[in-house]
Amino acid sequence: MSHYYRLVVSCPDRRGIVARVSGFIAGHGGSITEASQHSDLEAGRFFMRYEILADSIGMTVTELHQAFAPVAREFDMDWALRDTRRRPRVVVMVSRESHCLVDLLYRWTAGELDGDIVGVVSNHDDMRGLVEWHGLPYRHVPVPTEDKSAAFEEVERHVEAFQADCVVLARYMQILPPRLCQRYAGRVINIHHSFLPSFAGARPYHQAHARGVKLIGATCHYVTEELDAGPIIEQDIHRVSHCHTPEDLVRFGRDVEKAVLARGLRWHLEDRVLIHGNKTVVFA
Repeated sequence: MSHYYRLVVSCPDRRGIVARVSGFIAGHGGSITEASQHSDLEAGRFFMRYEILADSIGMTVTELHQAFAPVAREFDMDWALRDTRRRPRVVVMVSRESHCLVDLLYRWTAGELDGDIVGVVSNHDDMRGLVEWHGLPYRHVPVPTEDKSAAFEEVERHVEAFQADCVVLARYMQILPPRLCQRYAGRVINIHHSFLPSFAGARPYHQAHARGVKLIGATCHYVTEELDAGPIIEQDIHRVSHCHTPEDLVRFGRDVEKAVLARGLRWHLEDRVLIHGNKTVVFA
C-alpha cells in the first residue's frame, strides 16, 4: 500500500493559503495526491485536507511537522499532520443490540477501515462470544441505575488502557458522563435513529409506525455533553409506507444505522472530518 502524510488545516480565510501550502509542499519535492478545500464565507473560515505521497517529500512526519510549523503560524492555523502508517486505535462500546458491532467487525476484518479495533467495552455480557471469536479483548462493565460514577471510572480506565484514539458507541445505551466527553472531545462517535427528539424513549420505531411516518433514518455524530446534539458527521434515510409493519421499520432502521455509522467512522479515521463549533466540514 502507498504511504501518505495527511495534512488537515482550519484557519481564518484569506488570500494565498492554497498557494502558500501547495508551494511549500512542491518546494520540498512533495506530490499531492488528493486535495480538498472549503471556504465558509459566513464564518470567514478556511478548511483544507491534503494527502501527500510520503516517499516524494523525503522527510519523516516529525521533520515535515517541524518544517511546516512556520507556515501554520503565519496563517494562524489549527492543524494536524498524520502518517498513515500509524493506524488509529478504535474502542467500540455496545449494549445488547449487535447490528452495528457486527458490521464494524466485518469491515475491520475485511480491511475497509483505516484503523484497528483494539477492544470492546459493554454494560452487558451478551457480545462476549462474538468479540472474543474475533480475537479481541472484551470488558464487561455493568452500569447500575443508582450510582453510575464508579462504573464509568472503570470504563475510562479500560479506554485509557486500550490507548484509544477513537471511541465508537455502537448502540451503547448509556449516557457518557461529562468528564469522558471532555477528555475525548472530537473522538467519540455515536449513532442514533433520526426520530430524536420526536420519538425518544423505548421502541421508537413502533412509535413512528403509530404516527404513520414516511421516512426513517439515522444520524452519526460526535458526542458532547449535550445529549445527541454534537456535530453531525453523516445522515441517511429510508422511505417507508403504510404497507410496512413496525418490524419492517426496525429492520430498515438497523440497516441505515450500521451504514451511516460505518461511513462516519471511516471518514473520521481518514481525517476527512473537520469540526468547527457544532458543525463539521466533511471531505468525503
